[in-house]
Amino acid sequence: MENILNTPASTEDEYAGWREIVARYSRPDLWRSIWQIVNTLVPYFALWALMIYSVHISYWITLALSIPTAGFMVRTFIIFHDCGHGSFFKSQKANHVLGIITGILTFTPYFKWRHDHAIHHATSSDLDGRGVGDVKTMTVKEYLEAPWWKKVAYRTFRSPLVMFTIGSFLVFTVFSRFPVKGDARRERNSVLWTDLILAIMIGAMVWLLGWRTYLMVQLPVMIIGSSAGVWLFYVQHNFDPTYWERHSKWQFVKAGFEGSSFYKLPAILQWFSGNIGFHHIHHLSPKIPNYKLPKCYKENPVFHVRPMTIPASLSSLRMRLYDEERRIMVGWNALKRYYRKSIPA
Repeated sequence: MENILNTPASTEDEYAGWREIVARYSRPDLWRSIWQIVNTLVPYFALWALMIYSVHISYWITLALSIPTAGFMVRTFIIFHDCGHGSFFKSQKANHVLGIITGILTFTPYFKWRHDHAIHHATSSDLDGRGVGDVKTMTVKEYLEAPWWKKVAYRTFRSPLVMFTIGSFLVFTVFSRFPVKGDARRERNSVLWTDLILAIMIGAMVWLLGWRTYLMVQLPVMIIGSSAGVWLFYVQHNFDPTYWERHSKWQFVKAGFEGSSFYKLPAILQWFSGNIGFHHIHHLSPKIPNYKLPKCYKENPVFHVRPMTIPASLSSLRMRLYDEERRIMVGWNALKRYYRKSIPA
């Protein structure tokens, strides 16, 4: 909170009134929340049933159905996400209960994710606070000084062919299955209980449908859904121009307005992604329910930052490192500049 309260006057003048504005939208509407549960989970389960039925007709139909099914999985994750912020219901207990349920549906332990994501919000754009709940980003200096094996691992991880395919899939299906050293008891138990319930659910599905049918339905949904989810998270903080700063100079307001993107999506994709494209507003106030973010943006010009379109977002695929000297995101080609500087004349 110290950095929020000590925001320089020039920054406050530039984004005047944002605190009072977001406070007006930070109350969940019970009926809108209930309706979002209905219009998300009912079609999600219905499409799952159709996919199971279609396996015995044509697997091409199954694969076609996996696309909208994955879309509803992403939307389910947004409900889970709001519950983690305590913004979906006024009752914290209700948020926790629904968060646990939607977490199981998206293969994510609720309390573990909630803890790590809170750290992400507290350290977003802070160069000294990276490493928890975010997409790993190294500075140019860190990369150049890293041992060869760490460079190889980082290059592999940051490859789009890995990050948005097998990498994103493993995050949800494998990496989320294990507690991490240092986890508190509640976070550790969240992982273990989620794993147990998933084992029971998957075992029941395999018993009822057979392992082949289950995998033919589950795998494409998980691959598409996890890839879309990781992509949305990636472009929200990997773009240029952006804002990164060392902790001593880090400013909460700038991290929200300048370090989090406004991803302008077509209406249908905005709906499936639960308005998460309004990420700059979300980082300024995660207490705003996802369904109130568009109204908050529309009614308040202070949030009308430069949008990132889908074509523009594709340029983020080339961004691999943060250059502290030039204060920009750069690709691998930028390393040539530093290698040349290190060669004696």
